[in-house]
Amino acid sequence: MNNPWYHRPVLTGQHVRLEPLTPAHAPDLFAAGADPDIWTWLRDARPTDLDDMRRRIDRILADPDRLAFVQIDPAGRVAGTTSYYEIDPTERGLYIGHTWIGAPWRRTGVNTEAKLMLLRHAFDTLGANRVGWHTDINNLRSQRAIERLGARREGVLRAHRIRRDGSLRDTVVYSVIAAEWPSVRERLEARLRPAQHHPEGESSQTGYPQRTVANRTFASSADGQRADQRPAGDNGLNLY
Repeated sequence: MNNPWYHRPVLTGQHVRLEPLTPAHAPDLFAAGADPDIWTWLRDARPTDLDDMRRRIDRILADPDRLAFVQIDPAGRVAGTTSYYEIDPTERGLYIGHTWIGAPWRRTGVNTEAKLMLLRHAFDTLGANRVGWHTDINNLRSQRAIERLGARREGVLRAHRIRRDGSLRDTVVYSVIAAEWPSVRERLEARLRPAQHHPEGESSQTGYPQRTVANRTFASSADGQRADQRPAGDNGLNLY
């Protein structure tokens, strides 16, 4: 499809690289999703085995209304997945969701920077008017995480979806519009900046030297970015 709204770009940042999902990612994605907590709020249950993950990827790739990515860390490891969906080139809008990352990548900046890059591509490259999110009304962690992005709560879609257990789900809708994007971008960029001083009083670098791992170039912190130096509020369970 020649429409740029359906083009799957490669987006590279300091903490994460977003690559189009392919069947070859199945083994690494299956391994990244080992934590059962990841699947609590997702529509699909945890894959039972590698073949189940392969079938799931096949279904995702067959969906014409979804552009799925894997999140790759600076060491070349698959950390999780995220997607654009409900893409509407006519009205110039889309949603971000189907997002999860594995336990080792929580509070590492992966999730925050992935959102920043997806928003930047939507607004600055595609010229989007609106980017939205859906989340379960009971998933308070997700709602807080979306609000930390700077998104505005628009309302609730009642009995919007059916959960895995058969119960009806009310869905909270959030959005960022083009006029709000500059302030949202500044907020996310500030969250990704390293602290100026370590707790021990030592100065921290404000930039990240580039390095190449497994044919992927990222920026890395001088000390591997300890937990007390990671971007605040990025726990990796922001399933939205």
